Amino acid sequence: MNNVKKKGSSVERVLQIVEVLARSSKPMGVIDLAETLDIPVPSMYRLLNQLQPLQFVQLDLHGKVTCGKRTHDLALDLWKNSPFKAERLAILQQLSAKIGESVGIAVLQDLEVVYIDRVISDWPVQIQLPTGTNIPIWACASGKLLLTQLADNKCERIVEKLSLQALTTHTQTDKKQLMTSIAEVRKTQIGTDNEEFIPGMVACAVPIPNGEQPAFATVFTHSPTVRKSLDELLSYVPVMQEAANELSVIFNQEYNE
Repeated sequence: MNNVKKKGSSVERVLQIVEVLARSSKPMGVIDLAETLDIPVPSMYRLLNQLQPLQFVQLDLHGKVTCGKRTHDLALDLWKNSPFKAERLAILQQLSAKIGESVGIAVLQDLEVVYIDRVISDWPVQIQLPTGTNIPIWACASGKLLLTQLADNKCERIVEKLSLQALTTHTQTDKKQLMTSIAEVRKTQIGTDNEEFIPGMVACAVPIPNGEQPAFATVFTHSPTVRKSLDELLSYVPVMQEAANELSVIFNQEYNE
């Protein structure tokens, strides 16, 4: 990571702390964070003690610092209200027209999948999953796919700690079975949901490319089984991947302009 090495007001230092943590791929030690920002260690502890109750930062079990819930919520709000939202929705509308079903973009937030953008199909029978819906990671196509973007050992640790609840008769509640499914998704890079979240609903998802970094978002589609089977949805994976590549370009613009 490049050293920032800037001094400034307390407000500027607080923003720099959040910025550096947001860019870091792993939790940072307090001393490392202080050295990166050229802030005295006692001052860093004081600033972190102010930020932690506000939930802008949090400490893990090893005492290292990461972004807190409020910072994650802020990032999601910024994304949802981005000036590039219209471009994202245009791509999703085109994709929905090709598939004939609802489509959207999903990301991970803690142990749940959140729908950021969604375009609903014109069918009178709809599965109501509006933007902002939170879904358990083990019971949906995007969740299993995004778990594969983590290192194997980290993915295994998360699954081992999950309390797998049966949402339908098809929900995978056996952790070994779930890890086998995730291993298959890791090979294909196609997430599936065969009535595991809602009875009578199937879904699939593909990752949105993120350069050389792991994907942090997916393009998904879902359908009532009375209209399409899972195999029928999977036949649209190529057009979903095309849309994911177009969205990847927009995300790159969004973060670099």
